[in-house]
Amino acid sequence: MNTATSGPGLSCSSAPAAAVHLYLYYRLRPDADAAAARTRVRAMQAELAQRTGIRGRLMRRADDAATWMEVYEDIADPEVFRRALEAATLAHRLADLLAADGMRHVECFTENP
Repeated sequence: MNTATSGPGLSCSSAPAAAVHLYLYYRLRPDADAAAARTRVRAMQAELAQRTGIRGRLMRRADDAATWMEVYEDIADPEVFRRALEAATLAHRLADLLAADGMRHVECFTENP
């Protein structure tokens, strides 16, 4: 996702040795069919869950239906997950759904002990 990701990156490489929670948000193209986009993202998430065992959630912003967020929790190996997510994102052509900036912004979090 190098060409379609901004923010701190998808590697979460500075994360401590704890489970990582990934929050990935983006805006849909203004002319995107939301139902078709939802189907495509959910198909990608189903493939990703089959590969990694991590089930993603898909949300949209309450005050802006064009801003979506994917949430992936309890990622034990962020690098393995990153590779699987990149492959699934490319296979399902999710970049085609993105607004003009073409960015999928990524934030990585861990529990605060």
